[in-house]
Amino acid sequence: QVQLVESGGGLVQAGGSLRLSCAASGNIVQIRAMGWYRQAPGKQRELVATITGAGYRNYADSVKGRFTISRDNAKNTVYLQMNGLKPEDTAVYFCKAVAATSYSALRDYWGEGTLVTVSS
Repeated sequence: QVQLVESGGGLVQAGGSLRLSCAASGNIVQIRAMGWYRQAPGKQRELVATITGAGYRNYADSVKGRFTISRDNAKNTVYLQMNGLKPEDTAVYFCKAVAATSYSALRDYWGEGTLVTVSS
């Protein structure tokens, strides 16, 4: 199995910045991609940003130009630098990894989430 541990959430004023981290551990053979999703109260979970092992990045239109995803392959860790935060960015942010282990083929793994609250 793969465990994902997120950190870096918190309360910030509008216009501020936060940096989320997500470290993957376990009997990992390959991590194809990692990413961040978020879920606001009463809304469906949505993609924020993803990054492949080769470094290809994909962003939701709502965060382009404000958020930057990066990855340290050696540490199996993904980061999300969030600048220019807006109240509408308030949500629980979940880390996702598409990974294979010694015992299972590629599949999705999710972290437990970290809360980001942006005050106006």
